[in-house]
Amino acid sequence: MKKKGMAINMRKFLSLPQEKQNRIVDSAMAFFGEVGYKKAYISEIAAAAGISKALIFHYFGSKKGLYSYLVYYTGKIVMTEAQHDRDTVGKDYFERTAITIKFRLSIKNRYPAMNSFMESVYNEDESEVEADIDRLKAIATDMHSKVDIIVSEAALFKPGIDPQQVVSLIEKYTEGIVYTWNGDVSVDDTMVEVEKCLGMLKENLYK
Repeated sequence: MKKKGMAINMRKFLSLPQEKQNRIVDSAMAFFGEVGYKKAYISEIAAAAGISKALIFHYFGSKKGLYSYLVYYTGKIVMTEAQHDRDTVGKDYFERTAITIKFRLSIKNRYPAMNSFMESVYNEDESEVEADIDRLKAIATDMHSKVDIIVSEAALFKPGIDPQQVVSLIEKYTEGIVYTWNGDVSVDDTMVEVEKCLGMLKENLYK
């Protein structure tokens, strides 16, 4: 969704109190994240947000308009947070991974439904929102490229260690941490354990 179009079509939504905007966005993300685009009903999203179905259409024009805004909103949040928290210059692979995990936990903490919405986007096959899906995937791909092992780092690993197998292992570890984290333990306390684990791996896998 282009910013210019959004400014014209959604001026009234963006003039709402922030708490009400957040309630609508969170409700929509939760429903789309749970059942996907086709099975998400505006009436259910509106009821969860405590507003009328007519107001959703008034603010967004259509279900696709709402979905497109969520993609725009998610991409904007992700890029803003990444700019703020992910200075990866001079960091090795394990340090970049720790920064990424903290970043994703912080997103999950501040925007509870965003992770499930982003995951649903990757499984979405509805052609009506294909362009929106591609837009969000491009942002995620750019983020992922900043974490991957770069060519010069391959020489840091001990002989016999396959860097791509390390990447596969760490990706599974990262997904497990992010998926199971529910806020019972703070992000900072969780990161103490994460950094300890990654440090142990680094010590054993690097020369």
